[in-house]
Amino acid sequence: MTADAADLTAVAGFDRPLPVVNEENAHFWRGGADGVLRFARCNACGALLHPAPVACRYCRSADLGVADVSGRGVVVGATVNHQQWDARFPTPFVIATVAIEEDPRVRVITNLIGVDVDDAHVGMRVRVRFQPVEDVWFPLFEPDGGDVDELPSDETPPDGHHRWVRPMLRTDKFEDRVAITGIGMSQIGRRLMVAPLALTVAAVKDAVADAGLTLDDIDGLSTYPGSGGEGGFGEGGVSALAETLGLRPTWYNGGSETFGPAGSVIAAMLAVSAGLARHVVCFRTVWQATFAAQQRARDPRGANPNSMMAGLGGAGRRVPGYTAPYGVGSAANHLAMCASHHFRRYGTTRETLGWVALNQRTNAAVNPRAIYRDPLTMDDYLSARLVSTPFGLYDCDVPADASVAVIVSAVEAAHDLAKPPVLVEAVGTQLTERITWEQSTMTHEPHVFGPAAHLWSRTSLRPSDVQVAELYDGFTFNCVSWLEALGFCGIGEAKDFLDGGRAIARDGGVVALNTHGGQLSAGRTHGMGLMHEAVVQLRGEGGARQVTNAQVAVVSSGGLTPAGVILLRRGR
Repeated sequence: MTADAADLTAVAGFDRPLPVVNEENAHFWRGGADGVLRFARCNACGALLHPAPVACRYCRSADLGVADVSGRGVVVGATVNHQQWDARFPTPFVIATVAIEEDPRVRVITNLIGVDVDDAHVGMRVRVRFQPVEDVWFPLFEPDGGDVDELPSDETPPDGHHRWVRPMLRTDKFEDRVAITGIGMSQIGRRLMVAPLALTVAAVKDAVADAGLTLDDIDGLSTYPGSGGEGGFGEGGVSALAETLGLRPTWYNGGSETFGPAGSVIAAMLAVSAGLARHVVCFRTVWQATFAAQQRARDPRGANPNSMMAGLGGAGRRVPGYTAPYGVGSAANHLAMCASHHFRRYGTTRETLGWVALNQRTNAAVNPRAIYRDPLTMDDYLSARLVSTPFGLYDCDVPADASVAVIVSAVEAAHDLAKPPVLVEAVGTQLTERITWEQSTMTHEPHVFGPAAHLWSRTSLRPSDVQVAELYDGFTFNCVSWLEALGFCGIGEAKDFLDGGRAIARDGGVVALNTHGGQLSAGRTHGMGLMHEAVVQLRGEGGARQVTNAQVAVVSSGGLTPAGVILLRRGR
């Protein structure tokens, strides 16, 4: 493949989306007019800052200015995008994260130019080259001769997040005052063409019946992301469900700034433990498969409906932020760049990721509700079409239509219900990393280390006490990150730990991973399906996929977003 194939500036008629330019970011988007790359800088401590803030995150000073930099840096993440997220971007092309030489804590998303797509890699020395379009000078980067000997470190190294963990404020834990008493799930499938609110109602009724309650017993509702969900991302939130079923909750919650999609469950635990509610239904509904089909039917030549760029920059509109102008259309692109860093730093391979995908498919084969149950071999995995290197088709979860509901109850009420309660041992919620994806952790999926370290500070149990791990798997690399962060293997040891798939097997492994097939094979329920499966396993209701003597399960929620993790145990 020629260098021009990776160089979007050489593609005739290429129409790069233009960013919104304002007083806060003009130094970055227009610095190229002088041939200079510029960033915000703290005048008090000298730190470079990007995106430009109103105060320095390091010394908290509000005395900020702008600094010229050399325009040199090192590639700390690289992916060759093969998926057509936006018709304006001809594939394949390289998306990269570049750490700036003067302050490697600052990273920029960019496209690499002047390099063959097969030669783009982590560790390359690069220098800026500007592409002018109207009033914008896009910072692109080209090779600057050779590789660095050592990659820049993250602001907090993978084994350093424990130092940020705050100790428990009280010896009694709110977790001891709650239990999981009911679970429910609607039908799940591809393109069901069912109203999303109907899926929610089905799941909620299923969970209420499973607990032996009635809808009149429900005095709390909790969901993610609430009424703002778009693009097949929800049914309308708490208000839609309460209106439909005539519920009158004493407490309710809905929002996306929480501990991952299952953050609604942790919020419900807090409310129940505080006495604001006795039985809270937590629910999560997705219908992205149907939504995508509807959008394609309306506009077959439109933007990919699964793209984060859908609806951005059309008809002369400008795009916000710093990523869409470079063709970043999916979380897959961001996480793939983190995976590329892990590959370079620790020697991880595509086969490492493949063992995760194969394990999920093996488990899905004995789950009658899983979407994909056919056997999957390593050859199948490696030969599948590429999406965003190193990710291929089977590294990505399966868009689905489904709703999942979980009931959190006061522990004193839990023992009189229809099913044995599942008890909550600990939760992990602490945020120790940058929220902005490209400025956060590069060695792993961002936002796994803080919650993991926080979790283990709230319990005397350890990873060796856990039999079942239901870990977020929007992509295979999510699981790799959580396995290392939670301590099932050491940092950088996933290659050896996952080799052959034995350590994560349902029978005889170190820990049984995603026993229902996970989102990679059972279908994307945005993390709540993992909570559902953990309860199934701890109740001993898994049937052919049941893990023998499952006593403790860990459930993680979140992929690149702020995340959370929950440790559950079988009730006595």
